[in-house]
Amino acid sequence: MSKEKPEKNEEIKEEVQEEKEVQESEENSLENELKDTKDQLLRTAAEYANFRARSAKEKEQTYNNAKGSVVAEILPVIDNLERALAGEGSDYDALKQGVQMTMDGLMASLEKLGVEQYGESGDTFDPNIHNAVMHIEDDELGENIICDVFQKGYKIGDRVIRAAMVKTAN
Repeated sequence: MSKEKPEKNEEIKEEVQEEKEVQESEENSLENELKDTKDQLLRTAAEYANFRARSAKEKEQTYNNAKGSVVAEILPVIDNLERALAGEGSDYDALKQGVQMTMDGLMASLEKLGVEQYGESGDTFDPNIHNAVMHIEDDELGENIICDVFQKGYKIGDRVIRAAMVKTAN
């Protein structure tokens, strides 16, 4: 019996030692997995921060490009106005013709940019795109008819840039 006890003690010690080694191996494995997960999380956070910065920069560039395109479309109109003001003649008809040509050029530029002008006398009043500042009673005109336009409205697609300022009837 005495021989069996030391052998059993030895076996138990070996089992305990093996269990410790297995536990240490599992701990090392878990620590490595945790370290990898932390590293992956830090990389993802850094990639997201870079993405946000890059997106903000691209948005700013797009905005600046759009502004540049609009200004480039309007510059010829400014040039025509400068030429009209520099003219020394006092010919009213020539000045009026020059201003009309400049206005036509400006409207063509706005049309290229997708800007649509609206608000004409005789149109039906729509509170979503018109701003009624006056109202009259007139039996000759129908109900909710625009009878006078003080400022034309402008929109791009469905987005109203400026509502038309109008006088309505009935």
